[in-house]
Amino acid sequence: MKEKKKPKIFVLDTNVILHDFRSIHNFQENDIVIPIAVIEELDKFKKGNDATNFNAREFVREMDKITDNQLFEQGVKIGKNNGLIKIELGHPFSQQMLESFFEDTQDHRILATTQWIKDNNPGRVVALVSKDINLRMKAKALKIMAQDYLTDKIAEERVENIHKEVQVLKDVSQDKIDKLFYDEQGVSAKDLKVRDPQPNQLFKIEREGGNNVLARFNSYTESLVGVKKKKAYGIDSRNDEQAFALDALLNPDIKLVSLTGTAGTGKTLLALAAAVEQEEQYDQILLSRPVIPLQNQDMGFLPGDVKDKLGPYMLPLFDNLTVIKKSFKSTSREAIKIEEMLRSEKLLISPLAYIRGRSLSNVFFIIDEAQNLTPHEVKTIITRAGEGSKLVFTGDIYQIDSPYLDIHSNGLTHLGDKLYGQELFAHINLIKGERSELSELAGKLL
Repeated sequence: MKEKKKPKIFVLDTNVILHDFRSIHNFQENDIVIPIAVIEELDKFKKGNDATNFNAREFVREMDKITDNQLFEQGVKIGKNNGLIKIELGHPFSQQMLESFFEDTQDHRILATTQWIKDNNPGRVVALVSKDINLRMKAKALKIMAQDYLTDKIAEERVENIHKEVQVLKDVSQDKIDKLFYDEQGVSAKDLKVRDPQPNQLFKIEREGGNNVLARFNSYTESLVGVKKKKAYGIDSRNDEQAFALDALLNPDIKLVSLTGTAGTGKTLLALAAAVEQEEQYDQILLSRPVIPLQNQDMGFLPGDVKDKLGPYMLPLFDNLTVIKKSFKSTSREAIKIEEMLRSEKLLISPLAYIRGRSLSNVFFIIDEAQNLTPHEVKTIITRAGEGSKLVFTGDIYQIDSPYLDIHSNGLTHLGDKLYGQELFAHINLIKGERSELSELAGKLL
């Protein structure tokens, strides 16, 4: 009779819990160990308004609910189809660790606990789960299995597909091209021999001896409709992708937009211009971004009130406003209107931490640098959207400043993957840099 395989033991690092407080439910029938050093670290995060603070508090509540006054000595059942969970007290450093690591840090205590569990559970697979690459490297040096938290990672091929949603159509007759733009119903997808189009899927239609024309699939009429190059508050679309972006940003039927692309492609500028263009339709325009210093370098103690301290992090948003104002004369009605909107807070630039928890009804909300958000943070923001609101997430999934996120696990990638094909959602990947020739050259070659 074949012997039943023993469940694996996964030792969780603090950053996994801070990333996803429900992570303990994602290891199937395997056992989970939480080192006491992790509980100590979580205690430092329980106060505050950030997502990490929320996850720290929710995890402790989840553990309290699971244990229900039971002791951790033998482990506690997580659920019907899950294994056991146990909090493991500290263990002394092995001689190998004492010779290798000279500092007594929480990370090294987690390693010591993992090594002790491995040595005292022969025949069972023991692995450390951490989003900290350095800690995983240290574990592997000690011959301890280590892996990233994989549950919310998007596969490589699906990340690539996010950038390939524009389909090219050839040999389309001129009468059908005319119908795209002059008939409100557009052209049936069947007539254009388009198979299984997705809502708001984008198309480039090549015609002989002329420029390409652009189209978008309207799932309500099951037809392709033409996309014209538009202008929003003085800002023109300079390429096909920007035309797609402005079309989605100005479309009242599309409530959620994701714009990706490298620096200088116009993501934030287009979103802001479209918001100001439609300001009469919304009670407020909100611009926000996560407060993460470049290269994770703290700027130290800055003088002034909250606005003064957070001002440096919001400068890129003010820069985009300046570009829009410069498209008009400084004394023009349009430029003065932007200043009035800022004074009255009809147009409000604020850190994301101050937005979280609000109910966002009839608001045009732009979230910049969204690649630095976790999937849970993106979900939290979207679930705050009330009636009449429109949300726009912008960012570059290849330029991530958060130490525990990558192109597969960040919130912006998740948004494009999970919501693609929904009628209320549109995703556009901007390719060509339009900031300057120098900016585009740097984006391509450096």
